[in-house]
Amino acid sequence: MDDANALAVEMPVYERRLRTERKWAMDEGDRHFVRQGEVFKTMRQLTQKLDSLGIAHAVVGGLALDAHGFRRLTVDVDILVTREGLKKVHENLDGRGYLPPFEKSKHLRDTDNGVRIEFLTTGEFPGDGKPKPVAFPDPADVAVEIEGIKYINLPTLVELKLASGISNPGRLKDIADVQETIKELSLPRDFAAKLNPYVQEKYLEIWDGFQNNPALGY
Repeated sequence: MDDANALAVEMPVYERRLRTERKWAMDEGDRHFVRQGEVFKTMRQLTQKLDSLGIAHAVVGGLALDAHGFRRLTVDVDILVTREGLKKVHENLDGRGYLPPFEKSKHLRDTDNGVRIEFLTTGEFPGDGKPKPVAFPDPADVAVEIEGIKYINLPTLVELKLASGISNPGRLKDIADVQETIKELSLPRDFAAKLNPYVQEKYLEIWDGFQNNPALGY
């Protein structure tokens, strides 16, 4: 077995530890909500390396929601890059603290703590992957810096999550994320004007649903 394969076998897997090490998982949950958990450590280390390599990027997913004010547990780091940026990522990081989960995967796993890193690439489509009016943008166009880290801006994040949930029934969690984001951040109805028309109706449906059902707490 070569060194890379041996390392892949021995590498910790973050999700497995959460499932099998109850006390550690409870402590890790506490660390996560003060932004000191393993996922946050991986994000900070990775984004520093991307900055040093000059790779345009933006953190998306649950960590981006957290940065914009909606706190929730997430088990991976999602990063938006261009196709050229993704190529540069693998040229510079594979085998240097990161390994792909399988051969030719575009994703990586942090070899220190086993956190999964998933890359979303400019031009691809959220949800079912099929062409639609909403696509993953160039991170340079949508990144905002918060506490020294580049995150996707909130309107684009909401837009991508709605497009994902609308087109793929297996991604209904993305719709739920938007529901909770509207509630937690008290987003206004006219926030819809910042979104692509493809997802505006869904946003308004969710927002009006809160207004028509006070028990939901909006």
